[in-house]
Amino acid sequence: MGLDDRDALQLLHDAFAVPADGGGVLARFFTRWFGADPAARDLFPADLTATRESFGHAMRWVLGEFIAQRAQTPVSFLAQLGRDHRKYGVTQRHYGVVRQVLYTALRDELAEQWTAAVDNTAREALNLITGVMGGAADAEDGPAWWDGTVVEQLRVSRDLAVVRLQLDHPLPYHPGQYVKVEVPQCPRSWRYLSPSIPPDETGAIEFHIRTVSGGLVSTAIVGETRPGDRWRLSSPHGGLHVDRDAGDVLMVAGSTGLAPLRAIIMALARWGVNPRVHLFYGGRYPCELYDLPTLWQVAAHNPWLSVTPVSEYAGDPDWAADFPDPTPPRGLHVRQTGRLADVVTRYGGWGDRQILICGGPEMTRVTRDALIAKGAPAERIQHDPLSE
Repeated sequence: MGLDDRDALQLLHDAFAVPADGGGVLARFFTRWFGADPAARDLFPADLTATRESFGHAMRWVLGEFIAQRAQTPVSFLAQLGRDHRKYGVTQRHYGVVRQVLYTALRDELAEQWTAAVDNTAREALNLITGVMGGAADAEDGPAWWDGTVVEQLRVSRDLAVVRLQLDHPLPYHPGQYVKVEVPQCPRSWRYLSPSIPPDETGAIEFHIRTVSGGLVSTAIVGETRPGDRWRLSSPHGGLHVDRDAGDVLMVAGSTGLAPLRAIIMALARWGVNPRVHLFYGGRYPCELYDLPTLWQVAAHNPWLSVTPVSEYAGDPDWAADFPDPTPPRGLHVRQTGRLADVVTRYGGWGDRQILICGGPEMTRVTRDALIAKGAPAERIQHDPLSE
């Protein structure tokens, strides 16, 4: 049955879970790959933990889409992944090795569960995955990456920074998309960031970054980035967007999840007529709503935009005095206090809106589930892929 065999696909899907001891099929795969092709080890950072987790998540998502018999979305994702992997120096030769090593790792991991049906499904799935990625990479004639120079770093809160760069060549992307970024402090360790402004023909680009607990890249960006640093950016990913002909819009942004929604709002501001957009913008403390002055300026000139600030706590901590005060002039909605999901659903289910949610994985899950529980159709809710 191959890719129509949902039971076999489910078995392969579950094999890519990362066990607590760090073993499993993913550990087998990387160990055997580097044994078969030692030069491939230089493509990755010293610590493979995040790489294994990302790879496992991607494989589970793709196989989950196959189980649901949805092919178009994962094929598009794999094609983009193939184009993007050119930045690592991945070539067609690597795909052949990866396919064979991954097949062997799965077969050994599943052992007695490996039947003729599972074998057939695994071969078809791996042929499709590596074939789409390798074919898309070969067909792409654009740059494998974009380099740029940091021109400004603004520390806007204790663990938040705004970084502005000038790229050597403009990067084509749609507002709402994200890119992978490599910084000089953490070579070969890439992190996803979303541009906070629409694409600029001069090559200007801006990112908003918050440190993640245990995150080497985010900590280096917020704490160590200086003007003159050279960054490398991947090709863009993601499909977050607003359809100007599909009705009014609800946006929910948690912390630096504001960045892609801000880019979309700024792009909409170029049009004279737009659907109504209501943005809920949340942070832990009022002082962490770092971009309220900009949002106030945009809303002041665009009556289709409404902004509701939300903070979990009513007051600011003592350290807030060390950073800029983001309180805007009067004119925005009154700031609300509470969990972002609770505040948003206090206003109803928003089932008649296009809904875009951006923020940390937990905030996104909670907000999405709360809106669905209130009656919002799941198919009208957009967010970037979530880690498991």
